[in-house]
Amino acid sequence: MIRQLGRYRQIVGVLVKYGLGAVVEGAFPPPAGPGIRKGPGEAAPDPLYRRVRLAIEELGPTFIKFGQILSTRREVLPRGLVEELEMLTDTVAPLPFAVIRPIVEEECGPIAEAFASFDEEPVAAASLAQVHRAVLKDGRVVAVKVQRPGIRKVIEDDLEILASLARRVERHRPDLAVYNPTGLVQEFALQIRRELDFVQEGKNAAALARNLEDFPRVVVPAIVWAYSGPRLLTMTFIDGVRIDDLDGIRALDVSPTRIADILLNVYLKQVFEDGFFHADPHPGNLLVTRAGSLAFVDFGTVGILRPERRDAFIRLVYGVVDEDTDAVVEAYRDLGIAPRDGTVDLFKDEIYATLRGLGSYEIGMVDIRGVMEEIPETLRRYHLRVPLSMMQVIKVILFLTSICLNLDPSFNFPARAGPAVRKIRMRQIFSAERLEHMVASVRRQIRDAVELPQTANTTLRKLSAGGVSIGIVSADLADLAASVRYAANILLLGMVAAGFVLAAGLVMLSSERPESPILREAISTVTFSGFGLAIIIALVAVYLVLVRR
Repeated sequence: MIRQLGRYRQIVGVLVKYGLGAVVEGAFPPPAGPGIRKGPGEAAPDPLYRRVRLAIEELGPTFIKFGQILSTRREVLPRGLVEELEMLTDTVAPLPFAVIRPIVEEECGPIAEAFASFDEEPVAAASLAQVHRAVLKDGRVVAVKVQRPGIRKVIEDDLEILASLARRVERHRPDLAVYNPTGLVQEFALQIRRELDFVQEGKNAAALARNLEDFPRVVVPAIVWAYSGPRLLTMTFIDGVRIDDLDGIRALDVSPTRIADILLNVYLKQVFEDGFFHADPHPGNLLVTRAGSLAFVDFGTVGILRPERRDAFIRLVYGVVDEDTDAVVEAYRDLGIAPRDGTVDLFKDEIYATLRGLGSYEIGMVDIRGVMEEIPETLRRYHLRVPLSMMQVIKVILFLTSICLNLDPSFNFPARAGPAVRKIRMRQIFSAERLEHMVASVRRQIRDAVELPQTANTTLRKLSAGGVSIGIVSADLADLAASVRYAANILLLGMVAAGFVLAAGLVMLSSERPESPILREAISTVTFSGFGLAIIIALVAVYLVLVRR
């Protein structure tokens, strides 16, 4: 704590300098010494959110990264502040090569032995690392990303200060506790520590390359593991222009509209099919090459979606495009986002107003960007805590709509993305993995249904023979047991019918088609017989239910 007092003083000084003294009031201990209190003429006339951004930039890399991550939390922060935070840049002056050289040689050995040439002037410099162009002995041109010396200690110290500040804010400013400052700092700490691990970043790049290998017009740099480590990452060098440089793209004789199509399809696959996506999409991280390919760089931040969340996000997109309030709210619930019981109807009304107010009432013409910007505002008003993955997806969709409109003024997200998302959805529904999961689920339900009558009878006998008076005569117990058995039998019929449907579906989806026409005819007969038998069983179950009524 003592070694951090100087940093505390610096933070307080910067905040007061930009007229943000109220932020630290009651959170920091009273600072002592000169340079803390605001003197005459120091009050900044700039708008509040701009002063926040300027203060963050002055506080250095940890706070800049924190601000960049906070810019994705649109459900927590006001829109104006988010827009300012999105302007944060961690481009800094590069370190002299003499400072960087020891880290390179620690991982690669003597530079003259590992590289045919190594440019001492970096091609890019950021707060965590800088990138140098080099040529390996085998002639490959590579980019060498080198972590800044001492940056880990700086960040760890700042993380402790941020955690302490968050706890103090929650204790002394109850009005701000609803935004979960401690949770935000913990989330940020996890993410920035991952960014500091260049081995993990290399694994992210390799995973993305595998997932996108079917896209011939997409380039992901190959990692040179022999010259990589926790603080240094060597990868093939990508030469191209930024994706927002329209003149540069046209100068390469590449169609911007074609690049927009590639970008959209690649991200739809990453998010909705793979559940593993490049989560830091800004123009500096996406390049267009001379060959007309889309290249990804910087893989420190990725988003990961479990299958059930991918499914929920797809249904959320469907709900937005179809202006279906119930579908949107149900998708939220499956993502763990649910308002308090007393506010559900009001919440639905706001979602409905958002969808209808931002739609044109024509298929494929809903203002998806407007919806994605307004929905977090609604979530913020209800103080709903949202998974980081959801806000990462919203950030991706907002980026896609913005950059694709820049590349192609006629771009319409619902019209372009809708068919692709539906295909992904159908592949997921009828995939062998999904069918196997459903078969396993049916087996469990059949087992439970078979065991239900016996379990119910055992329980009822124990109740009737015990010392607990439940006010039901034995005849009532017998009727109840019979009802349970009857319901279980009906359920069993339904499960058997579902089993026939699933089995027939698996046969239909089989990629192996026998050459013999007779065998193919036999398989078709068996398949349709399975469907027919399932229909008959289902009709019998419905009849028995109606008769029982």
